Amino acid sequence: MHRRTRHLVTLTATVAATALVASACTGPEEGRDPSPPPSVPTAEESAAQEARPAAHRFRSTELVAPVLPVTRGPAAPAEDDDALYVLGPKKSEAPKKGPLFVDAQGEPVWIAPDDTAAYDVRVQELDGKPVITYYVGQSDFVGHGFGDIVVLDTSYTEIARVTTGGDVGPGNADMHDATITPDGTMLLLAYVAEPTDLTPVGGDEDGWAWENVVQEVDVESGEVLFEWRASDHVEMTDTKAAPDADPDAPKGSEDDPFDWFHVNSATLTPDGDLLLSARNTHAVYRVDRESGDVEWVLGGTSSDFAMEGADDGTGAQFAWQHDAQLHDDGTLTLFDNQANPPVGERSRGLRLDVDTDAMTATVAQEWLPSDPEMLAGSQGNLQVLADGNVVIGWGDAQLTSEYTTDGTLVREMPLEAGESYRSYRFDDWVGSPAEPPAVVVEGGTAYASWNGATEVASWRLVAGSSAEDAATVAEAPRDGFETALAPVPDGAAYVAVEALAPDGTLLSATTFESETP
Repeated sequence: MHRRTRHLVTLTATVAATALVASACTGPEEGRDPSPPPSVPTAEESAAQEARPAAHRFRSTELVAPVLPVTRGPAAPAEDDDALYVLGPKKSEAPKKGPLFVDAQGEPVWIAPDDTAAYDVRVQELDGKPVITYYVGQSDFVGHGFGDIVVLDTSYTEIARVTTGGDVGPGNADMHDATITPDGTMLLLAYVAEPTDLTPVGGDEDGWAWENVVQEVDVESGEVLFEWRASDHVEMTDTKAAPDADPDAPKGSEDDPFDWFHVNSATLTPDGDLLLSARNTHAVYRVDRESGDVEWVLGGTSSDFAMEGADDGTGAQFAWQHDAQLHDDGTLTLFDNQANPPVGERSRGLRLDVDTDAMTATVAQEWLPSDPEMLAGSQGNLQVLADGNVVIGWGDAQLTSEYTTDGTLVREMPLEAGESYRSYRFDDWVGSPAEPPAVVVEGGTAYASWNGATEVASWRLVAGSSAEDAATVAEAPRDGFETALAPVPDGAAYVAVEALAPDGTLLSATTFESETP
């Protein structure tokens, strides 16, 4: 348990004003007629309202979060554990876009204040300290981003913003992946449109294609330490895409370059080389981190390995995959989309035994969706936890699942409000928000929340003539994101709500004015 400094903040607004703000979020105050009177919604408006995804709304803050109904699987613990799932809702219909942490019940723990789409929201380690990283930027082309990687510390304060450099230029980091290395560097992806002869793949001689770039950038200085370009090492004819696949919107022009490779993850191997996933070649590449040479290709047209089993989504060959990771035991995991266009009957989480002596790849484990026909046409990831469980984000299938090693479901939650590019679980994250707890009073009840705090076990309401002689008026265990405390005493000179750790340690407090009788 981390002990924190007591943090007192006096709210300058009166309780009446605070309650008025809350009423704007939760409805008219009791006994007060709204003005002007609400209009009766049309049938179309009522249907649209009912179709909107359910959202958590609170009295103490204007933040909102999607409701995530959790299904407990056969391997779920008897009592909910301290699971902390990390998501990034990002579609327009989502009631809240941006980074979102939720607990085992799907209740929000941290709701990013900015309503901005974010990709690859996750917890990493920088210089030995935990941080949150995620992509923000623009996407003028489907599946590509041009922006920066935001880095937050445990107080949710931005401490760095990392982007591409060199010939790629700043502000062109891609959305798919941004991995921090033990050396204090970050692996970034980028897409650069370049004139390209597309005749080898059936396109125009004077066509355009996306060059796929991987850069290793020093987080502190922004210096580019390493750069790798796909066209220098991989033949374009290895692609599984085609410039003319869509006759109504063929690819290969300057306005819509051909995406033949589509790099979507860059991670380190256990011994420090690079492992790259390319969606549009159905292949994973091991790359020497110094020379840039491709050491081996797994999958696709030019595989150095015999991919055992059928190529229909049941054997070792994967298709349109994401998030390749090589592990200490020599196995490789990834999220096998099997679409788009469809190759197999369903997407899956996949672990492969990769034998670099026999040069064979065999299926070691599959994690299959609860819906046997679920196909995620884009996005997705697979995270292996320390206990062997795995978390799978099903991309545009809008689902997060956790399984045991043998494939038994622990729990899953649909993201009805849009989709999250990836999903993770990071139980060790300890959030110490820079902002103090929020409180609002309605009808003699105080409603308290502390966005992002992970150690609050209970709340206490104290009052008195001063802070020194304040006594406990009410105490309640933390009840989700927001907790109610009553009664708020009238006329007290000092009133505060206090956030308490499990051992009763005071974490933080917020004072406010009580009502005058």
